[in-house]
Amino acid sequence: MISDISKLLSKLSSKYRTFINRELRGDLEANLFLTAGLHIGRIKQLGSINSLSEVEFKVFSQWGEDGIIQYLINQISIEKKKTFIEFGVEDYREANTRFLLMNNNWKGLIFDGSEKNIERVKKNNIYWKYELTAESHFITRENINNIIEMSGFKGDIGLLSIDIDGNDYWVWDAIDVVQPIIIICEYNNVFGNVKAVTIPYDPCFVRTKAHYSNLYYGASLPALCYLAEKKGYDFVGSNSAGSNAFFVRKDLSNKFKVLTAKSGYIEGHIRESRNKDGSLSHIGGRNRIELIRHLPVVDVITGKDIFIRDIILNSIAGGA
Repeated sequence: MISDISKLLSKLSSKYRTFINRELRGDLEANLFLTAGLHIGRIKQLGSINSLSEVEFKVFSQWGEDGIIQYLINQISIEKKKTFIEFGVEDYREANTRFLLMNNNWKGLIFDGSEKNIERVKKNNIYWKYELTAESHFITRENINNIIEMSGFKGDIGLLSIDIDGNDYWVWDAIDVVQPIIIICEYNNVFGNVKAVTIPYDPCFVRTKAHYSNLYYGASLPALCYLAEKKGYDFVGSNSAGSNAFFVRKDLSNKFKVLTAKSGYIEGHIRESRNKDGSLSHIGGRNRIELIRHLPVVDVITGKDIFIRDIILNSIAGGA
């Protein structure tokens, strides 16, 4: 029976196969939104929670960020600031803000370094159905404010999501043209929860070229928490995958339990390390940091250059 169906599908023209795939995707998306609506109803009834993992669910996000965002925006008054900016979205099929765009009808600005990815976004139905601006830029701390302002965004916004697999710390530090209420920033779990470190700034940094292991990028959670404090934000938790940190502006964070980098750190088990030929090596735990121990990082508190092996000597908590 299955083979008969396969033969039938193979005989269909590409036009009809595309139509069937589109219909199936539409049905799947509708069911996901229906299920998400049930979760949102539950989230709205919640008061304080012990961990952001309690509210996670995913429709378009990678690790459950959709649910966390819904929890945060239902705890904060953002009625006049329903705008978001997200960096590093690829073709936007998997992103932190797409559900916010489609479910909550927020206005948004997204960036990716690939022109092909942005063209795919613009050909998608969401680009005319919703108020979304998509642009291709390789983001640096030198150009980020001008890019945002030239795209028509300035002042208070609801949410900023940063995930550029590299200069995340330096770019966030540079941003002053917008004042987000909520900030999501990816951190490098491999760097642990003891030292406030980031890769040295390089405007041309590309994660896949920086080291074959694909583990040398971004900043530690303590570094992001240090920067957040300087910029007026409280750290309210991580996703359960230990990859994204969530911050709320201090003037609106009173409803949340404020955490330290140590108390809010989640040990990550994502095994995305690579071999020299680019294939996955699936190395986990403390063995990950051993691969990059000879590489330099910046201690953002002292401003001094150190090596990753110095982090190891500081006994990384959490087994990273």
